[in-house]
Amino acid sequence: MRAAPLAPNLSPINSLARRRAAQTLGCDAEELVAEKLTASGYTILARRLRTGAGEIDLIAANAQRLLFIEVKARPSLSAAAYAVSARQQARLLAAASVVLAAHPEWAREETRFDVALVAGGVVDVIRDAIRYS
Repeated sequence: MRAAPLAPNLSPINSLARRRAAQTLGCDAEELVAEKLTASGYTILARRLRTGAGEIDLIAANAQRLLFIEVKARPSLSAAAYAVSARQQARLLAAASVVLAAHPEWAREETRFDVALVAGGVVDVIRDAIRYS
């Protein structure tokens, strides 16, 4: 007996291709956000920084402010805005605590958690989008 072929959208090849496309889209979006931050006077301290608590897409700073930035790239800005779950927000806050403990020299007068929404080359930053409760 022969096994039925997988549906086209469930095949391992298509799944791998989708993951690679999503990774490329995410990297491109992070690069676009990093360029905008640099143009605004920020220094990029880290990209895709992995901790035991989670990954932080971008960490940037200027003399007064430290930014932890979650980048979401989607076909539309509204779809990107809905992509940041409560669970993901909690992981970002936990990861930021780990990073600050490991890099006390990065501490600034102000620390902010922003979400950068990217769609079609447009970047919309939601400042102070995530807060400790």
